Amino acid sequence: MADNIISPDNIQFKVNDHVVYPLQGVGEVIRIEERDFEGKKLLYYIIYIPVSDLTIMAPVNKAEEIGIRPIVSKEEAQEALNFMSENPQAGPTDWKTRYQMNYDLLKKGNIMDIAKVVRALYYRSKVKELPIMERKLFDSALKILIDEISFSLNIPIKEVNDRIFSKLEEDSPDTDDIMDDEDKDIDDIDDDIDLDLDLDEDEDEDEDEDEDEEDDED
Repeated sequence: MADNIISPDNIQFKVNDHVVYPLQGVGEVIRIEERDFEGKKLLYYIIYIPVSDLTIMAPVNKAEEIGIRPIVSKEEAQEALNFMSENPQAGPTDWKTRYQMNYDLLKKGNIMDIAKVVRALYYRSKVKELPIMERKLFDSALKILIDEISFSLNIPIKEVNDRIFSKLEEDSPDTDDIMDDEDKDIDDIDDDIDLDLDLDEDEDEDEDEDEDEEDDED
């Protein structure tokens, strides 16, 4: 049985360490416990997530696979913060496809991936109101991002929130640049209708001119 136990010397995180748990945010390792699992004795991290008031148990030998990681450095936190002011690219037009894409990024748990989700959905909300599920995804991503940057830079959560939105509103792109292709198609249809109307008017004018010429000949 002893062969199944991970040596305490090989444990990446210690009690009182702060870690990031995918889709949950920053947590604190409050205990490391040995438990039986299918006839084996395994070590588990007991992680408390303050932002959602959750306590999670994660196998030590699966921590990396799950995506549990240390808090990023100050440089990485600042990079994610600065990323907020960069202009996003238009995403998929179908919200379900867009939701799955952003959910997968959030699940990966990398701070830059989380920042991409926040930035993309923020600008999307400026074009059109987000569906409920996307709004919840945005709120979760924002909460996780704020939490980690706050821990990394050691500044209050409110200040991080203000900085993020200040960055998002810096040089905010024209909504036309991130408009749905579906919306653009509607504009194209309107243009076609206008063009057809113009052509019809030209044809009517030509017919009127022909009639006038015939009257003059008579």
